[in-house]
Amino acid sequence: MTTTVLVEQRGRLGVLTLNRPRAINALDLEMVRLAQQALDRWATDDSIGAVLVTGAGDRGLCAGGDLQGMYRSARDGTDESVDFWREEYVLDHTIATYAKPVVALMDGIVLGGGVGVSAHASHRVVTERTSVGMPETRIGFVPDVGGPWLLSRAPGELGTHLALTASNADGADTIALGMADVLVPSDRLPDLERALETETPDDVLARLAVEPPASALLGRQAWIDAAYAGHDVQEIVARLRAAGTEDATQAADDIEARSPTAVTLTLAVVRRAATLPDLRAALDQDLAVSTFLLGVPDMVEGIRAQVIDKDRSPQWSPASLAEVDPEAWAHVLS
Repeated sequence: MTTTVLVEQRGRLGVLTLNRPRAINALDLEMVRLAQQALDRWATDDSIGAVLVTGAGDRGLCAGGDLQGMYRSARDGTDESVDFWREEYVLDHTIATYAKPVVALMDGIVLGGGVGVSAHASHRVVTERTSVGMPETRIGFVPDVGGPWLLSRAPGELGTHLALTASNADGADTIALGMADVLVPSDRLPDLERALETETPDDVLARLAVEPPASALLGRQAWIDAAYAGHDVQEIVARLRAAGTEDATQAADDIEARSPTAVTLTLAVVRRAATLPDLRAALDQDLAVSTFLLGVPDMVEGIRAQVIDKDRSPQWSPASLAEVDPEAWAHVLS
């Protein structure tokens, strides 16, 4: 049986390679546990000076979490997903607070749970191939893995825009959002990995990183900040449509295509994450919100439409933003 996380020591470097390339290294509970066990062991191993998190194959670091498991758990009313999330969020927190440098190679696709195991690292590397996203509102879910914590701390309302529209960010945008640190051309990654075996991450990245191109997302900040202010998704959509530009209209269309429950709750979660004292508190909020959503019809329907039947035609309930009642989750965010 193929090991789903390759655990290696190369010189003074501990290497975690997510190893499900056919699934773009999507995380399951076994992978979370294997990574956690390695990090726990390396924490007290003086022969390990730094850790590298990377993904097998050429498509990306990680396409997210186990949607099939989430679907089964929500459909059947089991705790399977709650167990996964609880341990996944512990892993994310371990990476964020690790006593040794953690270098995350955010090359290619990095979605959902992939953000959790990379964007909390001490040294976050993107490339010209990077595509980072929190696509949860597409499936009736809400950004988790500490994503709301990160997005709420992005410049202005850029994080709110990414969260509600479920759009993707390239390498330059990811740096602008504060979710990555440096850009290294993909053809230099083999050199980066070899150098980390004997050198510190700071020295290696200082030598191999390049100036990122201008961020297109940052160039749109003026109208994004104006449109996304406040706590009401309907008002945000109205301001986007009133802006009269192609980009703003597309953003409004995207939001209205997502689960009305999910986008409304996402805005509330991002706003509250901005007030929380630390990542641990934010991950606790994520667990409470994720668990709540297991009992909401839109998550089952969203995963069905995107992953199971692949008809891309979810029937949201309620079907419109006007029908969503935020009191349904008031107890979760209190």
